[in-house]
Amino acid sequence: MNPSTPPTIHSGPGQKRPILERIALAAPRYIGSPVSLVLHSIFFVGIFALQWIGYTFEEIMLILTTVVSLEAIYLSIFIQITVNHQARKLTEVSEDVEEISEDVEEISEDVEGISEDVEEISKDIDDIQEDVKESSEDVEDLGEEIEKDDQEYTADRTHDIQKITYIQGALEELLHEVKAMKDGRDRPDQP
Repeated sequence: MNPSTPPTIHSGPGQKRPILERIALAAPRYIGSPVSLVLHSIFFVGIFALQWIGYTFEEIMLILTTVVSLEAIYLSIFIQITVNHQARKLTEVSEDVEEISEDVEEISEDVEGISEDVEEISKDIDDIQEDVKESSEDVEDLGEEIEKDDQEYTADRTHDIQKITYIQGALEELLHEVKAMKDGRDRPDQP
């Protein structure tokens, strides 16, 4: 241990305090306890009992006032140390509260931004739903047009097939007639 550094003990996670500071912080707690009241009462009675062993009243009062004055000096020092310690703690807590307030403000701003984004997304979804609805209607219209075109095409094809069938039948008849005429010329017995 370095003689220039006061001895330390752990007072919390990651913190070390000098022993003297720990004693100074513990003293006001002890002095404000019922045990301290009893010990002080015994001391004051004991001081006046010194008359029975030969001390004069003036000597007893001198001892008593000296002890009480020293105790008062030390108590005021202990109390001041405690007040300073509490002031440091309050400053730290105040700084923590300020940081938390800043964090809360940032979170609040983030939440507002997210809310705005959600509103925009909601509007975009509404627009997309409208576009999908319009596209669905367009697809239905196209489907109806295609069906109508298919029906017209089928009707046209049926009509064309009927025409072709009619022409084919007429050509077959003409072909039979031409064959019949040709067969009639190839025979010598016919004029």
